[in-house]
Amino acid sequence: MARFRRLATAFVLTLLLGAGSARAEAFLSAYEDLPLPPGLTEAMGSGVSFDSPSGRIVEAYAHGAAKAADILKFYAATLPQLGWTRESDRLYRREAEVLRLETSHDRAGTTLRFTISPE
Repeated sequence: MARFRRLATAFVLTLLLGAGSARAEAFLSAYEDLPLPPGLTEAMGSGVSFDSPSGRIVEAYAHGAAKAADILKFYAATLPQLGWTRESDRLYRREAEVLRLETSHDRAGTTLRFTISPE
């Protein structure tokens, strides 16, 4: 079922973003319908995901050569198509979940931290 949702999400993103826009290259393993922007790959084994009585809690990381501004622009364009409501460049809400995006940069590139928690 999760694989079907990922494929359906990828198909919808491809249709919505068109040929000239940035496309998701992959999706987070800990959260099946959260795309990764071009230039970033998930840091496998560095995150956590579990269900709590109040909802799902996910923390994951991705790293790569993408610039923070490009990452935030990618999510501003793609997340609303997946049902997320943008509250700021780094904060989105969907149903009873809150998604926070945090970026940091060092010589090796940009690290993106995803935090998903119940409202």
